[in-house]
Amino acid sequence: MCDEQTAAPFSAAEAEAVRTVWRELGLPGLIDVHTHFMPRRVMDKVWAYFDSAGPMLGREWPIAYRADEEQRVETLRAFGVRGFSSMIYPHKPDMAEWLNGWGAEFAASHRDCLHTATFYPEEGAPSYVERAIESGAAVFKSHIQVGAYSPIDPLLDGVWGTIDDAQVPVVIHCGSGPAPGEFTGPDRIATLLERFPTLPLIVAHMGTPEYESFLALAERYENVRLDTTMSFTTFSEEGAPYPVELLPRLRDLGGKILFGSDFPNIPYSYTESLDACVRLDLGDEWLRGVFHDNAATLFGIG
Repeated sequence: MCDEQTAAPFSAAEAEAVRTVWRELGLPGLIDVHTHFMPRRVMDKVWAYFDSAGPMLGREWPIAYRADEEQRVETLRAFGVRGFSSMIYPHKPDMAEWLNGWGAEFAASHRDCLHTATFYPEEGAPSYVERAIESGAAVFKSHIQVGAYSPIDPLLDGVWGTIDDAQVPVVIHCGSGPAPGEFTGPDRIATLLERFPTLPLIVAHMGTPEYESFLALAERYENVRLDTTMSFTTFSEEGAPYPVELLPRLRDLGGKILFGSDFPNIPYSYTESLDACVRLDLGDEWLRGVFHDNAATLFGIG
C-alpha cells in the first residue's frame, strides 16, 4: 500500500512554516515523542482501519502523511524534528517481542529515533521487557485501548516493576478517546500509581477526554507527564474540547508536558499540531518546554 505513494507528503512551504514556529522561540528544533513507525504490514493494517473510518471513530480520518517509511523520516527531518519515536504496540499475545526486535533495528538505523519498545500481558513479558531495556530501549508504548488489556493485569506486575526500577518512560494511551475501551479511563491508572508511585508514565493525548483526572495524576505524581498528541487541534476540539478552566493548571504543569503529534496518522497538517499549542497562549517559556526542552531533559537529547 505505502509504496504507491511516491511524492513527498509535504511541501517546502509547510516545512518552512513548521521551522518558523521553533525558530521564533529560539529553539534548535522540535522533539516529537509520539510518532508511529511500524513494520510495513502492521502500518498498512492501521491505515486500512483509519481508511474505513472504523466503528470507534465515527468520522472520516484521512491520513495526511501516507508515504513510505523513509519519506516519512525525511518529512520529520525537513520539519526540524531532532528526536522522535516509533510508537509500536501489539493487539494480541506473542507479538510484542517481535515488534521490539523491529523497533531496535529501526532505532539503530535512524539515530534520531528514540529506541522504542512495547509489551503485552503475557507470561514472558517481564523477561523481554528486561532484555529491551538492556539493549537500550529509551521509551515504551502501551496502548490500553487497542490492546484491550488492563494496566493492572497481574501478568504486568513484573513489567511495571522492571520499568519502574529502570525509570524508562512509558507513553500510555489510557484515556477513553476517541472511543472508550473496556479498560480505559483514569481509575486503573490511579490504582497502578498507588502501587508504583514513581512509575514514569507519559499519558498520551492529554488523557482525552478525561483531562482533569489525568492532569490531577500528573500534579500528584512526580514522574507522571502528559503528551499533547492531537489535543487542542480543531479536529479534536470538535468532539472533546479541552476545558478552558484547566489552562492555568496546565500552564503551571508546563515542565511535565511533552509535544506529540501522532504523525503520520493525523487527518490534518503537522503545522496544526503546533499551532494548536500556540493558540493556548500560555507563553513562550511554556512552548519552549513543550516543543523541545522537557523531552530533551527527559531523554538526554543534547
